[in-house]
Amino acid sequence: MLAQTRRRKSAFPRPSRKPKFQADLAPAEDNMVRSLKQELQLGSNSDFLSEAVALFRWAVAERKLGHRIVSESTTGEKKVLVLPRLERVAPEAALPHLSIDWTPEELENLARLSTAEPAKPTEALIRAMRK
Repeated sequence: MLAQTRRRKSAFPRPSRKPKFQADLAPAEDNMVRSLKQELQLGSNSDFLSEAVALFRWAVAERKLGHRIVSESTTGEKKVLVLPRLERVAPEAALPHLSIDWTPEELENLARLSTAEPAKPTEALIRAMRK
């Protein structure tokens, strides 16, 4: 009886299923994906996602090396890509250090200003904000 309930192992292993990915997109994002798929001549969402992952994987690798990702126009104008999540993998940058030599009077004034009640706006400021 036990022998009857056991499954026979096939000589051909079953192919493993590919993982599925599903995303809920806002209508504008869905339109953008469809437009990009058409522009890039990608036939399926799987192809689109594979290309997007490859591009993002490259960008992550470049930022990990400390490289900036730059777009350069034909006129030489450069724009640096800044994505906050991508910046998380960038190595610690050597930030410029600035030292300010405060006098005791300047420190007292700064302390007084930072702990005081906010100043009321002047009439000139109110008029300027209304324009």
